[in-house]
Amino acid sequence: MDDSLPQLNRAEYTRRMNRVIDHIDRHLDGALETAELADIANFSRFHFHRIFAAWMGETIGDYVRRRRLETAAFHLSCGSQASVLEVALSTGFGSGEALARAFRQKFGCSPSAWRDGTRERLAALAAGLRQAREEANSNPDQVNGSGGQAGFLPLGEYGDSQSPNGENQMEVHVIDLPAVTIAYQRHIGPYGMSIGEFWRNTMSPWMHSHGLDSATCYGVGHDDPSITAPEKCRYDACVEVPQGFKNGGQASISTLPGGRYAVAQFKGQATTIAAAWNSLIREWLPSSGLQCDDRPLFERFSPQTALNPQTGEFTCELCVPVRAL
Repeated sequence: MDDSLPQLNRAEYTRRMNRVIDHIDRHLDGALETAELADIANFSRFHFHRIFAAWMGETIGDYVRRRRLETAAFHLSCGSQASVLEVALSTGFGSGEALARAFRQKFGCSPSAWRDGTRERLAALAAGLRQAREEANSNPDQVNGSGGQAGFLPLGEYGDSQSPNGENQMEVHVIDLPAVTIAYQRHIGPYGMSIGEFWRNTMSPWMHSHGLDSATCYGVGHDDPSITAPEKCRYDACVEVPQGFKNGGQASISTLPGGRYAVAQFKGQATTIAAAWNSLIREWLPSSGLQCDDRPLFERFSPQTALNPQTGEFTCELCVPVRAL
């Protein structure tokens, strides 16, 4: 196995490491042994720790601890009624005290204080985003638009909590969605305009070369940039593919889980989709009698109709996986 490593191209490395990262996220509440992760990646057990650290910029242990803590922080800030102990156990901490120690070390506060300070934290982030937009708009050389294939902001970049007309309501339907087989390519780095460039320069040409121009697309932002460092944020540009699809070596194949989702229709300018996500997760969800579960949140859209070139409006569905409180 070791002798074959130099012959593996970057796309193959990417697919193998994505398998490991996805497995970690799905099993944060369990034991994650290095040997098991090496087998999932089909890399040498002896060398895998070094390979992972070189690829991700942090050791396996540091990555797992960070993901457990960030997932716990997200659940505490998105309206979950679970106790601190329940959140701790669901994210791989052995006790509420262990989670509290990790929180104080990382965020300088207790898990309860983190949950109580969600509104203030988001307000500060929104103010920073507004300032960044104003600075970008004042620069005539700045490209108009801020992310996504059609210029949309990825989920997690929160703006004002209200819609552009000052209201704080949206029509949300709770429905069952089927599981979907997807091909995806992953972008690691700050959300924003680089996501749009990733769709345009990497994902869209790949879709075209595989006859997928009209297939349904999904944008999956795995991390909340109010919690995760920008350079470590993960975003998957995804397209629906048929069973048995041959990916041609560049994309990874996975399944977007089916089940119960809260689905809200978004139609508006790119700069307002962040506010729509904020309203859906921070306002509608806590009052719905539901809570977000561990499946990914995503934007679903048709690449052919998502963007109105005349008005600049972007249309998509905001999909939040939910279960009862």
